[in-house]
Amino acid sequence: MRSHTFYQASRARSGPALPGATDFLRSNATMASLMPAVNRMMALQKDCAGALPAMFHNCDILQFEDGQLVLATPTSAVAAKLKQQLPKLQAELEKRGWQVRGIKLKVQVTKSIAPVVHTRQLLLPSMAVSAFDELSNSLPESKQNNGLIAALRAMVQRRREPGG
Repeated sequence: MRSHTFYQASRARSGPALPGATDFLRSNATMASLMPAVNRMMALQKDCAGALPAMFHNCDILQFEDGQLVLATPTSAVAAKLKQQLPKLQAELEKRGWQVRGIKLKVQVTKSIAPVVHTRQLLLPSMAVSAFDELSNSLPESKQNNGLIAALRAMVQRRREPGG
């Protein structure tokens, strides 16, 4: 079972809980039996997030059984840096009441999805469009200004067209 990242778990605990997920788990007796394990993993993730620097926010808890914690890292470089932090992490988790006898790391590269960038057109009041039109007409014609004048005129024309 793939868990939330440390970063997501630490941020999720600060905001409102997702009622849909917990309500779904509680609605069925078989699923409700998973709630203690889910709560335990969320608490462990929160404690790991608090013990590790922010650069490890893409690391996931894969498993925690018999005192053996298995963490997934997105790259071998992150794993190498995290390996240096393991004694600190283990000590901090033990201080918080977790009985961690060992920590293993697994590199699990996941396909990263590029964030969707939503562009929106800036809405300019007619007064602003008129000011840009006036500016384009008042600038002196020169080699340096020609590009700016053309851009201003094109923008004014687009804004004054229907649907623009």
